[in-house]
Amino acid sequence: MNAEPVLPSAGGNDKRIKLLIMDVDGTLTDGKLYISERGEVCKAFNAKDGYGIRELLPMRGVTPAIITGRTSGILERRCEELGIANLFQGVKNKVDAMRKLLSSLALRPDRVAYIGDDDNDLDVMRATSLAGCPADASARVREAADFIAARNGGEGAVREFIEWMVENHYI
Repeated sequence: MNAEPVLPSAGGNDKRIKLLIMDVDGTLTDGKLYISERGEVCKAFNAKDGYGIRELLPMRGVTPAIITGRTSGILERRCEELGIANLFQGVKNKVDAMRKLLSSLALRPDRVAYIGDDDNDLDVMRATSLAGCPADASARVREAADFIAARNGGEGAVREFIEWMVENHYI
């Protein structure tokens, strides 16, 4: 893990996280893709992650966002359920997508946390102020993370990261 990040100040210079960006496959899901004979792809999402995203983040003024390399109608439906308005699918360069999002929200990277599981997440993890990953993330991602969940992707790792940020006053 990286060196311990600086905690937000208690004074008027609040440096708390205002945006949580999440990867999907392997982070919000277990990374498995179930494909039917007709080519339909199914994914499973964890309700505990959903509660953390839909309830815990908004009550602390944190906007949830997703940046993912795949494109999925299932994900669009899940985002509607969770109130995630900032969804970027089919992204090749996650840092560029993050920069566009930050520009539209008038935020700096030091106000952003990211959680991902694989090597394609490394650049965006390094471009934010706080990075988390599931327990089963790649070795390189675990090395780059400030927080490693005890749970695997799709099994509540995102909720665990959110609760850790609350407990440690990042949000």
